Amino acid sequence: MANKRHKPEEIVSKLRQVGVLVGQGMVRVDAIRQVSITGQTYYRWRKQYGGMGTGQLKELKKLQKENEQLRRAVSGLTIDKQILAEAAQGNF
Repeated sequence: MANKRHKPEEIVSKLRQVGVLVGQGMVRVDAIRQVSITGQTYYRWRKQYGGMGTGQLKELKKLQKENEQLRRAVSGLTIDKQILAEAAQGNF
């Protein structure tokens, strides 16, 4: 059986489903099994995405994308700076 990568929206949805089922009186372990995930996965997701709404999730994705772009820009500038430093020393 292949591993499935869940999208963050699916993760938040499954966490909410477990919350609803537990609120209806179902045992947490059974609720976790019903949404087809393991207990370890549930607690890991709850730690990372717990209490997050769809708006916050979109903001998180936007910030992660912006952070990745900034990291690429900084690494590119660092390489350019090193090249210029070597050229200034005459080591080319």
